[in-house]
Amino acid sequence: MSLAGTGTLTRLALRRDRLMIPVWALVVGGMVASGAGSLEGLYGTAAERAELAASMTANSSMRALYGPVFGDSLGGLVAWRFGTFGAVLAAVASLIVVVRHTREEEETGRQEMLSAGAVGRRAPLTAALLAALGLNAAVALIVTAGLAGQGAAGALALGLAIGGTGMVFATAAALAAQFTESARLAKGLTAAVLGLAFVLRAAGDAGTSDGSSVLTWLSPVGWAEHVRAFADERWWVLVLIAAAVLLQASAAYALAARRDVGAGFLATRPGPAEGRLATAGALAWRLQRGTLLGWSLGFLIGGLVFGGMVEGAADIVGDNERAREIFERMGGQSALTDAFLATMVSLFGMIAALYAVGSVLRPHGEETSGRAEPLLAGALGRLRWAAGHLVIAFGGSALILALAGLGLALSYGHDLGPILGAALVQLPAVWALAGLAVLLWGALPRAAAAAWGAAGLCLALGWVGPALGLPRAVLDLSPFGHLPKLPGPAVDWPPVLVLTALAAALTAAGLAGLRRRDVTG
Repeated sequence: MSLAGTGTLTRLALRRDRLMIPVWALVVGGMVASGAGSLEGLYGTAAERAELAASMTANSSMRALYGPVFGDSLGGLVAWRFGTFGAVLAAVASLIVVVRHTREEEETGRQEMLSAGAVGRRAPLTAALLAALGLNAAVALIVTAGLAGQGAAGALALGLAIGGTGMVFATAAALAAQFTESARLAKGLTAAVLGLAFVLRAAGDAGTSDGSSVLTWLSPVGWAEHVRAFADERWWVLVLIAAAVLLQASAAYALAARRDVGAGFLATRPGPAEGRLATAGALAWRLQRGTLLGWSLGFLIGGLVFGGMVEGAADIVGDNERAREIFERMGGQSALTDAFLATMVSLFGMIAALYAVGSVLRPHGEETSGRAEPLLAGALGRLRWAAGHLVIAFGGSALILALAGLGLALSYGHDLGPILGAALVQLPAVWALAGLAVLLWGALPRAAAAAWGAAGLCLALGWVGPALGLPRAVLDLSPFGHLPKLPGPAVDWPPVLVLTALAAALTAAGLAGLRRRDVTG
């Protein structure tokens, strides 16, 4: 039977992700569900909410970032403020889960071993999709339960829209996994599609105030917006989402049935007969250059997009002092425009930490796949092998942040120096998280994936923590909470130097652990 062993593989996947799936579900669902409380504190009257809805709908920059406001009720504002980003986060979590239990299992050779037993051909893909379905169902349940007080129908529509978007990209990841021979490339392709979907939605919403643009309808992220939770729900849009899920899943199953385990329809080109990579650093560059190029382009484009929104920053808060306090809490106590810029560069910094952690953990993937052992069996030392990847991780994070600052400055029309400095001051926090990843990989390789959790927690704290009014002590759990909020005030050097020293210490400890342990972990 083609589905033989599905139950066992599903239980195995859920066991392996017993921490990751609940954390993602709580972060995504909790962020959306808790939005009602924070917005109610800011806009307590119907008149204030109506004024906010009118000003946001009239502002093309804010429509590009959040989408149009379809309803001025408290639930409608939650759907506007948190719906799009909740859908994006659900999509990110879903693609990670699916690739982890499909292409990554094949790349490491574990799937071939399992397939030698009583496991059907469709069982691994089905187990991965069921794990993603469990994640998105949990997100939808948390959102629905948390917002039920604002209207049961709207809460259910928003929960299904966010969870459905997650499943659209779960099946997109399943499809990408059939074409590539690399888990990293499968994630990259799906993430690129997600980025394109967000850009299409942003461009469409910037051009029209009612979400009617063709570009918005071409984006699965835009479909979640068009469900219009808490604003005369369009339930039929959920049918469009379900159709996309079924179509992509069917295509993934059809392709999986026609290829060998471990193979992909986009076969890797064989290298030259004689090796051209003379050093470990050159090999690391060859392995990571595509990823760095993708991140560089994404950060440059992101800087250009967000720089164009700076002039509309004041419209976000108007005369609302509570909203102004939140913005300044995220971006500092300087002028509102500087606070907006500081918020943007901080967001870029937290996302750059994801690149740094992934780049640091790339040699860990080489280890688990068995490709590192032949290299280290010769004269190549462990530290020299690791150094090539770490140079790209630490240097690459500086490059992408510099490009984000360049994009912000060019689009906003501001002097490059202050904005570039504001972007680069994020590096000590980025490097601290990268150093933690080095420590976990070097000393505790089985716990290396926890570095992703640390980076995700910092992103969640920096993104929604100020809006939720979390205590300063909680926000300070993130290294980004200790950085000066630039541009604007003078640089507070002690936290910058302490974080830099911490990053160096963590990296040194991780490399010391790598020298002592077995290569296979």
